[in-house]
Amino acid sequence: MNDTPFHLTDFDLHLFSEGSHYRTYEKLGAHLVELAGRRGTNFAVWAPNARQVSVIGDFNGWSDTSNRMTARGTSGIWECFVPDLGCGANYKYKIFSQYNDYVVEKADPYAFMAELRPRTASRVWELGGYQWADGEWMSRRGQANGLGAPMSIYEVHLGSWRRVPAQGERWLTYRELAPQLASYVHHMGFTHVEFLPVSEHPFDGSWGYQPAGYYAPTSRFGTPQDFMFLVDTLHQHGIGVILDWVPGHFPRDLHGLGYFDGTHLYEHADPRKGLHQDWGTFIFNYGRREAANFLISNALFWFDKYHIDGLRVDAVASMIYLDYSRNQGEWVPNQFGGRENLEALDFLRRFNEQVYAEYPDAVTVAEESTAWPMVSRPTYVGGLGFGLKWDMGWMHDTLRYMSKDPVHRKFQHNDLTFRMLYAFTENFALPLSHDEVVHGKAALLSKMPGDFWQKFANLRALFGYMFAQAGKKLLFMGGEFGQWDEWNYDKSLDWHLLEWPEHRGLQRWIRDLNTLYRGEPAWHQLDCDPAGFEWVDCNDADNSTISLLRKGKDPNDVLLFVTNFTPVPRQDYRVGVPRGGYWRELLNSDAPLYGGSGMGNSGGVTAEPVAWHSRAQSLKLILPPLASLVFKPE
Repeated sequence: MNDTPFHLTDFDLHLFSEGSHYRTYEKLGAHLVELAGRRGTNFAVWAPNARQVSVIGDFNGWSDTSNRMTARGTSGIWECFVPDLGCGANYKYKIFSQYNDYVVEKADPYAFMAELRPRTASRVWELGGYQWADGEWMSRRGQANGLGAPMSIYEVHLGSWRRVPAQGERWLTYRELAPQLASYVHHMGFTHVEFLPVSEHPFDGSWGYQPAGYYAPTSRFGTPQDFMFLVDTLHQHGIGVILDWVPGHFPRDLHGLGYFDGTHLYEHADPRKGLHQDWGTFIFNYGRREAANFLISNALFWFDKYHIDGLRVDAVASMIYLDYSRNQGEWVPNQFGGRENLEALDFLRRFNEQVYAEYPDAVTVAEESTAWPMVSRPTYVGGLGFGLKWDMGWMHDTLRYMSKDPVHRKFQHNDLTFRMLYAFTENFALPLSHDEVVHGKAALLSKMPGDFWQKFANLRALFGYMFAQAGKKLLFMGGEFGQWDEWNYDKSLDWHLLEWPEHRGLQRWIRDLNTLYRGEPAWHQLDCDPAGFEWVDCNDADNSTISLLRKGKDPNDVLLFVTNFTPVPRQDYRVGVPRGGYWRELLNSDAPLYGGSGMGNSGGVTAEPVAWHSRAQSLKLILPPLASLVFKPE
């Protein structure tokens, strides 16, 4: 028996059982503490259906008799204190179930660090001691995460952004990545990075989307303090950090959360509810208070301990629909006979409420691929409470349009314009993410039709149109310089392509788009407000051309965007504008600087008193082939 005082108080146990202990990571798991005058490590784990639990590890020869744990009342929590045990020790919990003589060795769900795969033990680790230097960023990050702020997100997979060829293509560590990534993202003008999941995961090929250690940044690239250094370095460069977060499912690896104490503790027992058919993973039981508590506490943990600025929640649609990717008879309706997962919806609302209550300057983002209403609206009006939602419809429509030969695009013009029927029903981010450049879908550049020159011109036009649209922007790494090959998680991006001027030009185009997007209020202030957008002409399907205005809070602040989606130059192309005077050409994707042919408007055009597009003034423009242009009145 453990005769030392307990680290967990009765109040901790009460809050945990109630499902409202949102700092469980401070008590459950392994913690270096002093109890009864001795320093050591306190262990606590939730296993309510166990008859015995022991801490086993390299410190006791992996013996299940040396450090047996004590059950804490009816809470289901087991606890013990191991004196004189410090940082770095490897350990697991050996659980003897009350049922079926089931005995299993489990990693700690609350471990702060894990062994490097394929080994699966948890490690005792202390998260203190790191000296943060991002105070300036933290004091103003609410401005960077607001709906009126420019938000251009660079999506990154840490293991394949860049590697070390001279050392067998090994990964860069967190500390090696930090200065390189921060310098590059800052130079390119992005405002945020979004990391594919960094939580510990057993299988490289899951890209982190099958996490086993929710509280442990993967040890592939270093220690927790090393990951803090990466976040800190990005913050010091004025770059926000968003993490992909996966509360929808978890892998069935023996050491993980599944069948934890001989029962389906974190997941549903019924496979029609608890087994994800597409991914072969377990689905969380959001209606179980302790399981939902585990996830909400985890969300807050990343903000608390690692200073992250946002969470992008993966696969929300798979959480909120009981029949997601299931046939008739393969799912169980809710209590009202519907297909909605009421427990998951309640969980998502509570998650957002807690995050924004404690970190009002943060941002949460939903990857939600259906037309579920009010995903990014407050919970008090019936929404799910997210800050932003990915516009998957825009992504699919636009990539389908851009993949067409330009001669056929006039018949697909609706793919460009349909978005504006719903563009302000949510606070949208426009993603060109990793999911669009894998599994045979081809890299962005390779999706583009035409010859070598036209492929680059098409991609520059696509990026110009993407930035012109209302909403925040997201681009997966490699797209910014024209990766030819699909993304491969097991190798570096093809940075050698930047030896070619066409790839350097595309990269410069993204940099300049980011710079102007950040610098021009009309380009971002009303990203999520219909007052900030106005079509000039969305009906010129015959010429496959669109023109639109973006407007700021100041009524005099306006920008004109025009994109020609054909390789045919348009001479004397007239566009109505809201005022007279000189309109300067801020950007032209056909400029030689970007790899274009050099057609343009000699720096700008003076408006003429010729009524056009229901406006008294108009511009007579030269539209280069496959090009996006931006004009600003002076």
